[in-house]
Amino acid sequence: MEIIFHAHHAVIGPRTRRRAELAAERAASRLSRAVDAVIRFEQDGPVKRVEIVLHAPRQRSIIALGEARFYGPALTSAIVKLAAQVRKVGPARKSGVRKRAATRDRKLGV
Repeated sequence: MEIIFHAHHAVIGPRTRRRAELAAERAASRLSRAVDAVIRFEQDGPVKRVEIVLHAPRQRSIIALGEARFYGPALTSAIVKLAAQVRKVGPARKSGVRKRAATRDRKLGV
C-alpha cells in the first residue's frame, strides 16, 4: 500500500508522520485490498486539520477528518473516525460467504 503525505501550510514532525503512517497501515490491514492512503495536514489560522483518505477498489473511499488546535489531537480524532468506519465496512466478502454457508446448512438440517 502506498501512503501519500500532503502538508498544506504545515510543518509536521517525524513522530506525527509515523503515527499517521501506522494508523493508515493498521486500517488498511482490516480493509481488503487497500490500494493507497492520502494523509493531509492543513493549517488555517489556529485550526489544524488532519484528513485521512483510504482507497480500495470497488469500494467508496473512506474519509476521516479531525480538527483541533494542535496536530496531535487532530490526528487522534481522525484515527478514531477512520477505525470506526473501517470496522463498519469490514471484510464484507468473508462474512457474506460465512452467512450464506450457515443459512444453507441450517436449511439442509446439518
